[in-house]
Amino acid sequence: MDLATVIGMIGAIVMVTGAISLGASPMIFLNPISLLIVVGGSLMVVLSQLRFSECRMALHAVSRAFKHSLPDTASTIEEMIEISKLARKGGLLALEEFETSSRYLKQGLQMLADGFAPETVKDVLDRERLMTLDRNQAGARAFNLLNEVAPAMGMIGTLIGLVQMLANMDDPSSIGPAMAVALLTTLYGVLIANVIAKPIAEKLDARMHQQEKLQVLWTDALLAIQEGKNPRIVEQMLLAYLPDEVRDRRQAQVAEAAAVTSGEEPGA
Repeated sequence: MDLATVIGMIGAIVMVTGAISLGASPMIFLNPISLLIVVGGSLMVVLSQLRFSECRMALHAVSRAFKHSLPDTASTIEEMIEISKLARKGGLLALEEFETSSRYLKQGLQMLADGFAPETVKDVLDRERLMTLDRNQAGARAFNLLNEVAPAMGMIGTLIGLVQMLANMDDPSSIGPAMAVALLTTLYGVLIANVIAKPIAEKLDARMHQQEKLQVLWTDALLAIQEGKNPRIVEQMLLAYLPDEVRDRRQAQVAEAAAVTSGEEPGA
């Protein structure tokens, strides 16, 4: 489970509800009319701009954002170096038994073990990457739309409340409920946009780019392994995916290990 997403979102909700509870009665912040306008109206407007298939993709995407996080780049590189060493020692057929949690990587390993041509491997994996990107973009788009629509629906509710208030100025008892609708719809719209929709959209966007980078890394490594490149060459190639400071530290560790293996003093 991605704890950052869960803790951040729940923490924001707790902060807001806590501030409400410390003031007047929390019940005054519950207004069915405002909820109907903002929640119901926002969902309907978002639905009108998407296909049902995109809505399902959005639900699946947000569940993945909460359930688990992607592996980091450094550990992925370590895994690919291990796979490279396995292929060099036991041949490509040995890759068929390698256990991995990534369906994308498992598919690539299976194709290498089955003897597919490099062009076919690259074509299939690139198509899989593009389809994954398309599904992730659909999920992020749904919540970006909700982030835009919710405040607008809040403003519509505010205008409705103000019109009702101005139309009944001669009835003091109707001013309070109309003003509540006017203010609470704005509050609901801002909360939905900034506490729920925007964080999820940003998380999905970040995961989308992270997943795409990992898939490109896997493809490059698999093609290098299929060509029979030395595991050290594969490692040096994959280090380009790391930030400069991490890459420099890793290269220093590799050089030190090589020096120890050759019997030289590190740094000599």
